[in-house]
Amino acid sequence: RLIDPANDIDRKADVFVAQGRIAGVGESPAGFTATRTLDAAGCIVCPGLVDLSARLREPGFEYRATLESEMAAAAAGGVTSLACPPDTDPPLDEPGLVEMLKHRARLPEFAKVYPIGALTEKLEGKRLTEMAELAEAGCVAFGQATVPVVDTQVLQRAMQYASTFGFPVWLQAQDPYLARNGVAHDGEVASRLGLGGIPVVAETIALAGILHLARATGARVHLTRISSAAGLEMVAAARSAGIQVTCDVAIHHLHLSEGDIGWFDPHARLDPPLRSLADRDALRAGLAAGTVDALCSDHTPVDDDAKQVPFAEAESGATGLELLLPLTLRWAAEMDVPLVKAIARITSDPARVLGIAAGSLSVGAPADICVFDPEARVAVSREHLRSQGKNTPFLGAELPGRVRWTLVDGVPVYG
Repeated sequence: RLIDPANDIDRKADVFVAQGRIAGVGESPAGFTATRTLDAAGCIVCPGLVDLSARLREPGFEYRATLESEMAAAAAGGVTSLACPPDTDPPLDEPGLVEMLKHRARLPEFAKVYPIGALTEKLEGKRLTEMAELAEAGCVAFGQATVPVVDTQVLQRAMQYASTFGFPVWLQAQDPYLARNGVAHDGEVASRLGLGGIPVVAETIALAGILHLARATGARVHLTRISSAAGLEMVAAARSAGIQVTCDVAIHHLHLSEGDIGWFDPHARLDPPLRSLADRDALRAGLAAGTVDALCSDHTPVDDDAKQVPFAEAESGATGLELLLPLTLRWAAEMDVPLVKAIARITSDPARVLGIAAGSLSVGAPADICVFDPEARVAVSREHLRSQGKNTPFLGAELPGRVRWTLVDGVPVYG
């Protein structure tokens, strides 16, 4: 069964690959002779997944994960293109660092890496980076990862500069003062457990400033990891007002809420925090309706030492590259969303946000392909995860959809 949302295809068909590109769909191209055939009977063939947020931990955090380990995880998850946030060590604020990362990721068995350059030097929010030079080195957008730009004049100038050159600006909306000392959603669970809370207004107040500056500067803004119903309403209103804004949601926030912290489970320590059931349900509905443009894994491998501590001291983040597809399929089944629409949210839609030639099986397009069995179940365990980070609140869960093959430029990199 071939599902290609970009071309509105959902039918049984063969796919033909030659010289790293899609040579034909349905009908065999003239003179085509296959040297290898993959039998995808009972499987779904779709474009390779596009992930808008995957931390590869290089350079600087190799003790948490390596490029090799996380690319193996991407291949096992059917991910063939991914955006890498700039919060490495040092941050991606110089062309040489970006070129080094791109060079390391050019190995044939690797997914395609699209770096997000730092908006300000060292992510300090004081001086703008040389965005034009970073773009030449391979950056497709500019952001701050989870680090806010407190000085709004600096943020305004950054947006003005980016708008001049047509560079997208990626920002996470969270007011650092309202979020200060917080580790969980400011609600009933945090109060009961005695945890510092991060209120929804930390997101909405920061979001209001970003949206006003986006209107004033004309910058194209992508809001990363929206976490609340109120934030989603603001995004929808901004679009109606003509502001160029897109947004994504992390896969964990689509299924979990503050109650999943349980009794201080450090795997559920995330940034932004898991919010109320009402917020979770609004995100699920917003993704189905298209208010949310795309899903991302927000893949953040963390070493065991940083997780096996009290909740408030644990480092935030969870592994997600290998769970992006299964958790998307679970959401689609629970919300009765057609598979075409669900797969669009992790293929063609994020590719459009990134502005890259990916997420489709059009003839002539790169042969980045995911083949998965929708009926096979995946038991999430430390042994199952290929990522060096074994931290996920879904340990022990059984999820739908097992990747059978992943192809990058026509080459099977997993199977």
